[in-house]
Amino acid sequence: MMNWSDGYVADIDYPAAFFPEQGPDHLNIACILNGVEPLPPGRPFTYFELGAGMGLTANILAASHPRGRFFANDFNPAHVASARQLADEAQLENMTQLECSFADLAAGAVDLPPLDYITMYGVYSWITPANRASVVAFIRRYLKPGGIVYVNYNAMPGWSKILPLQRLLLDHANSYPAPRAQQLRQAHALAQQLAQSGAAYFDDNPQLEQSMASLAQDKAGYLAHEYLNSGWQPCYHADVAAELAEAKLDYIGAASLVRAFGDNLSPQQQAVMDGIADARWRETVRDYLLNTSFREDVYVRGARRMSAARQAQWLAQLGLVLTAVPEAALAPAGPEAASAAAAESQRVLAALAAGPRSFAELAPQCAGGLAALARIAAQLVAAGQAACFFLENERSDAAPAHRLNRAIAAQSMLSDHYQALAAPRLGSGLRSGLAQRLVYHCLAQAPAAAPPEREAVCRQVAALLHAHLAVCVPGSPAEAALQALREGLPRTVAAILEHRLPIWRSLNML
Repeated sequence: MMNWSDGYVADIDYPAAFFPEQGPDHLNIACILNGVEPLPPGRPFTYFELGAGMGLTANILAASHPRGRFFANDFNPAHVASARQLADEAQLENMTQLECSFADLAAGAVDLPPLDYITMYGVYSWITPANRASVVAFIRRYLKPGGIVYVNYNAMPGWSKILPLQRLLLDHANSYPAPRAQQLRQAHALAQQLAQSGAAYFDDNPQLEQSMASLAQDKAGYLAHEYLNSGWQPCYHADVAAELAEAKLDYIGAASLVRAFGDNLSPQQQAVMDGIADARWRETVRDYLLNTSFREDVYVRGARRMSAARQAQWLAQLGLVLTAVPEAALAPAGPEAASAAAAESQRVLAALAAGPRSFAELAPQCAGGLAALARIAAQLVAAGQAACFFLENERSDAAPAHRLNRAIAAQSMLSDHYQALAAPRLGSGLRSGLAQRLVYHCLAQAPAAAPPEREAVCRQVAALLHAHLAVCVPGSPAEAALQALREGLPRTVAAILEHRLPIWRSLNML
């Protein structure tokens, strides 16, 4: 292992991915729903992503927020080069890519402005304690008062039964030097051998089933970064909160918007929670009740609680828009509550079918007004049916997002690498499959006034898929997936033009 990696996997790329939870607007909305003052939208701001990988998330957010100044850092030069190339192709003038260690950043090796947002995905519990200390020192040095931090990590006690499996994989890999993909195959084979031989560790341990399935199915890049880092250590909420408190951070809630409205606890479990006054210990006990294995948390440097009236003012600045074809609304347990909530959700979805709507326009559909609408909106976001956005985004320049989307769509002719597109109205992006991005590419090349012609688009996408198939390994899962996509292409293209294209237009993506 190379010394500069400090025990972190650096000889295989982590897959490019987009994580909307890191978006500035998403974090501000999480603050609002948790009753904490957000950062005001519409103003210039600074944003820094630690451990940005290939930079897809940071580039999409920069393209969707031209008034923001974005920095993305990764210590892997191959990741940084890929991120910089995509930003250059999209001419993102507000994006700076950096290649630094956490220690360098904490020591002020780079001239940085005070920061409004600091985010990190897949970093905190995958690095050494010394690097975690550097992350906290960096936050303490640069985050503004009122600034927001997003952090996620593998959590205890949910990982407790899987810890020995990770140690088995790591020790096996360290004992048999080889390319990472080969190490993972060999370590997985050993784990299977142990399970089949009747090893007691694998008995009555259903949590292992998901991990073993992941080892068999997921990409080597993800698996190596998940399991083979020497600093890998799941964390307890109480410990993370104590460490981040050194940077004057207050935990304000989960990044999942629906969590702002509570958990599905039994009456007995809720009674346990109600008997705990200390916030840090209360949240830790919650993880025991739910056996939490992964946390996505929002912290603020100097959280300011707000009144219900102030929260209503903020909710009135939000809108809601469909991001998928409407389906049956989700409803809570209990027949009467379910019936009323489902009816309200259906009315909200029906209103959204005509286009994006402000919370003020949608509130009359809910008996509880803005507060009830906020709960329904969070449920629809969690279900992937809708997205919240700030009405202020209407005044944002969409040109950078259009340039980035064209660059991503053009790259999709050669690979299935960047699986998302920027959505400027959301101040974020949408995960988008290969067929969607190829259709986007065809539409972006056509004259703006010309209506899309389904057969012509289908022929163009079929030709592009043929190019993908030409470089696939025969008999590989990738080839099988592409073949299946090609066989159903007429239906797929028709569905994209009928259902996805209106969403792209409503979000000002095209």
